[in-house]
Amino acid sequence: MTELKTIISNQSIALFGEVLIDQFPDGQHVLGGAPFNVAWHLQAFGQSSRFISKVGADQIGTDIQTAMKVLGMSLEGLQVDSTYPTGKVAIEINNGEPSYDILEQQAYDFISEAELDLLQTYDVIYHGSLALRHPVSEQALGALKTHHQGKVFLDVNLRAPWWQKVSVEQSLHSADWVKLNIDELSQLALFNNNLKDTMQQFISVYNLEVLIVTRGSQGATALSNTGEFVEVKPAGDISVVDTVGAGDAFAAVLLLGLLKDWPLTHTMARAQSFASASVTQRGATFQDMGFYQPFIEAWF
Repeated sequence: MTELKTIISNQSIALFGEVLIDQFPDGQHVLGGAPFNVAWHLQAFGQSSRFISKVGADQIGTDIQTAMKVLGMSLEGLQVDSTYPTGKVAIEINNGEPSYDILEQQAYDFISEAELDLLQTYDVIYHGSLALRHPVSEQALGALKTHHQGKVFLDVNLRAPWWQKVSVEQSLHSADWVKLNIDELSQLALFNNNLKDTMQQFISVYNLEVLIVTRGSQGATALSNTGEFVEVKPAGDISVVDTVGAGDAFAAVLLLGLLKDWPLTHTMARAQSFASASVTQRGATFQDMGFYQPFIEAWF
């Protein structure tokens, strides 16, 4: 792996949820799961974190632990389950867009509250909505947030049939920053003709600090509770390989901006730049650490 410029950070973040293997039609297997992808990117950018999840006592679980060790990620929050397998997702690409077959009863559904270090403090807890699909992991996440004094970043990821509106709404009420795509916003909000007005209403209902709405090839929009409105768009000359994990790449840089107190305009522009670069690669995580170096040199 290419040596990375060191970034010193005294801030801490916990990322809670799924880790799995993305299985592509060509037979390639790539590490995935939104919280894992975000944790991977943060580590590559030099931001240490605690990734809280569960893998099976199987070869895939061992491979995930090995990959984390190689990158320097902490294994302190990673639990091992002797009953349920490490998560898998079968991905199909249709007209350039991925579809996902998410298997049930996977190890990450059974993250144990009893194995959490509830005395550890964090500046930010990040989680998605897939972490809410099973009551065991949902209970563990609830315990983690109950003891939490910092901010909560919710990355909405509505994958039918693996979400319940009541659970997602409860998580929205406990969040500070929320990221979702335009379709997810329409499923969770009373949509007005004006996107900004819809976002403002959403922020008001859930008492959010910042709401980010991603819109695929049209870019993304952010609105803060102080009225700051930011729109970004990708460059028009991107050679897309696949869009798997693009939202996770975007979220990772949003978290960097939150942790490092970047202006929202800078955070959004950098998140869009990194997400655009990510779609030129296969999969959601990148083994070549040199991929991150231009962004590190430009941002830090």
